[in-house]
Amino acid sequence: MKRILVIDDDTAVLNYFMIFLAQTERYDVQTLGDSTKAFDTIDSGNFDAIMLDMDMPVVHGREVLRYVKEKHPHIEVIVITGVEDVELAVESMKAGAYDYLCKPIDEDRLLRLLDHALERSELRTEVDRLRDEVSLEGLRHKEAFESILTRNRGFMRVLQRVDQIAESENYVLIWGESGTGKELVARAIHRISRRRDRPFIAVNAGTFASELFSSEFFGHEQGAFTGATRTRAGFFEKANGGTLLLDEIGELELPVQSKLLRVLQEGEYFRLGSTEKRGADVRIIAATNKDLADEIDKGRFRRDLYYRLNICSVFLPPLRDREGDIELLANWFLDKHNRANAKSISLIDSDVIGILELYDFPGNVRELDNIIAEAVVVESGRSLSSRSLPRYLLNAVHAPRAGGSRAAAIPPAERKTLHEREAEHIRRMLELTGGNRTATAEILGISRVSLISRIRRYGIDIPPTGGGGPDS
Repeated sequence: MKRILVIDDDTAVLNYFMIFLAQTERYDVQTLGDSTKAFDTIDSGNFDAIMLDMDMPVVHGREVLRYVKEKHPHIEVIVITGVEDVELAVESMKAGAYDYLCKPIDEDRLLRLLDHALERSELRTEVDRLRDEVSLEGLRHKEAFESILTRNRGFMRVLQRVDQIAESENYVLIWGESGTGKELVARAIHRISRRRDRPFIAVNAGTFASELFSSEFFGHEQGAFTGATRTRAGFFEKANGGTLLLDEIGELELPVQSKLLRVLQEGEYFRLGSTEKRGADVRIIAATNKDLADEIDKGRFRRDLYYRLNICSVFLPPLRDREGDIELLANWFLDKHNRANAKSISLIDSDVIGILELYDFPGNVRELDNIIAEAVVVESGRSLSSRSLPRYLLNAVHAPRAGGSRAAAIPPAERKTLHEREAEHIRRMLELTGGNRTATAEILGISRVSLISRIRRYGIDIPPTGGGGPDS
């Protein structure tokens, strides 16, 4: 039975709720008339929901609500108020209350509100439980991954790898599609590392043209160029002793790549307009949504810079390949945007989950977050329905595919991503060549570096070699 706490300084009101709710035989009800004992009672009671009178002496309901939201955020609070205090009740909802009831109480509305509030409480408890499962998979630094939520075993293995490499001083290359969480992983690495108490600086490296790179990354002295009205520290100096995330590293122009490589090799640099050498004591984490091995083949990325950055490699799979995570993340975002918009949507309709799981999510987790954010704002009901989903999503899922079929009609065994197809083909060619990577790369029409990159990305086991050996 769900545990309900009723807090009100009016004994008659407490007796009414105790009798009425007990008669439903659905709730374990406790009442409290002394607001000074509210905090201790809430801490020790393991309650699922609280019905709270706002106008109480000594400890006001507003203080109790604030305490619940800070210390026990999974407990839903229904405010009890008089008709003349509706403005206070609405203000309470903005502060985190689930909803409010006016006296005299509408019993049908009371039961509906309790049902919806308890559903949302269960949602938060389940999301918290699933978040805690991260620690069950052997992660040593659970606190570093508090912004990352998954129950997908493949993605858990990625996080385990991050957990292992983070304590080293090695540079790290994180790659994956846009929106897969590369910066979140970079921040987790920094929080685990020995540099955790030093700065973490994130820079979109692809936005800096060649002529701006030196000034922004190395800094400049006053008067070093027209417009340099004051001395300015660069990103390397700001991140000194800490971590520098170079996002979108694949967008760097070749001249900029040369400048970056030089400072990474030499470990020092000059501010523009200065002859004083400065040490570059930073750990570099690079992130990209491009296949840098392909960029090397096309002459758009320096091979030596790639090898300098790619000491430890982390590939983040797209959301569509993280089985089980779409529903989990959607519910997490529902709770997040409920709180941000003072909404009280209890759950997501099952058909909405079905639609989301049919979608490819080219924008990955970031796109799912945006979809739920918009849906929460426009939804007027108690559950998130398909009518609140953006039109482009519905069109993408329901649009006919080649031959008139729809995604839902394709057997699950045939619904493989391009990544899965590519991995299968590479594995098959390696088998045919006896694990000879040079011969396999020639058959596939890619460079040996690109092949090795894909082998690592997909975790392909190289079969026992034939006469030529894998490195021939």
